[in-house]
Amino acid sequence: MIFDPLLDLFRGKAVTIPPMDGAFRPNTELDEAQAALQIAAPDNLAFDGEEILFSSGSDVLALSGGAPVVIAQGDVLVTALAAGPDGALAIGRDDGAITIRGGAHDGKSPSSAIFSNLACPTAMAFDGADSLIVAQGSARHRASDWAVDLMEKNASGSLWRVDLTTSTAQRLASNLAFPYGILTQPQRIVVAESWRHRLVSISRDNGASQPLLTKLPGYPARLAPAADGGAWLALFAPRNRLIEFVLLEDDYRTAMMQEIDRPHWIAPALSSGQSFLEPLQSGGVKTMGIHKPWSPSRSYGLVVRLDADLRPVASFHSRANGRRHGITSVIEANGHVLAASKGGHAILAIDRQAGSEA
Repeated sequence: MIFDPLLDLFRGKAVTIPPMDGAFRPNTELDEAQAALQIAAPDNLAFDGEEILFSSGSDVLALSGGAPVVIAQGDVLVTALAAGPDGALAIGRDDGAITIRGGAHDGKSPSSAIFSNLACPTAMAFDGADSLIVAQGSARHRASDWAVDLMEKNASGSLWRVDLTTSTAQRLASNLAFPYGILTQPQRIVVAESWRHRLVSISRDNGASQPLLTKLPGYPARLAPAADGGAWLALFAPRNRLIEFVLLEDDYRTAMMQEIDRPHWIAPALSSGQSFLEPLQSGGVKTMGIHKPWSPSRSYGLVVRLDADLRPVASFHSRANGRRHGITSVIEANGHVLAASKGGHAILAIDRQAGSEA
């Protein structure tokens, strides 16, 4: 209702989150999935037409038949990756640098100045051989500082189209709340807007934005096309009432950020349960050595299959008591669906015919 913000001053604001129901009905598919590879913090799955590529820390690797092969090394964390139609590979790093390997623009490195000196590439997608779509998650923080950006409740992200021939960039959208995934379509670009828990459509003609899928039960990350015309969506952490409450309490949140070590903030996480110093919500405490799968958790594993209209039709879970958490990237290639569990240190092979369906 239009009077809700005014009434909330007197009655208090209800803290609610969407339920895991319908297409989001919990299961254990991710925990039961076969691990295609065990490796530290895998991220940024991409397909170059021949091999599955991914990042681990500051390296880019190819998932070959045997052991993964390192194809690019660096000193800075890889935060975005995209494979092009002509064998090109775009690599974005935590310092804002973007480099092109292979293809017609091999060796090019667009200057951060063309993005108004932004340095937070979170997702990229080639839009033809000469154009690159880049999501800049924040104008204030690096991609690795995403928890700070959320706790400050920022919405300073943006979407850009880079002309690789001229090394110029056009801003397509601004004031986005940490854009973390991109899906290019003929008339629009679909963006996963993490801090607003939704997918939005950005018009190619005039940059107008329109919500497509809202009130997600977690924080959306990377998008990838599905073979049936739909899409795959990774959600890297769950929403819960304690975190939502802290986001409403400005004084408490500011003090927490100043006085508590970041791994122990009341904030989403890619993994949890490793330290007794971590915050716990009522219901999340182990009882007689048992961690209830339905208990509130700072971390979770969730992959969602969307139909051609980008409506959820199936989901794959690693619940509160699981260990395949922090799903940041998912891809379908050569009849296989792979998901990167950054918090669980594994690349998972998903049975697309399984999962909870709507």
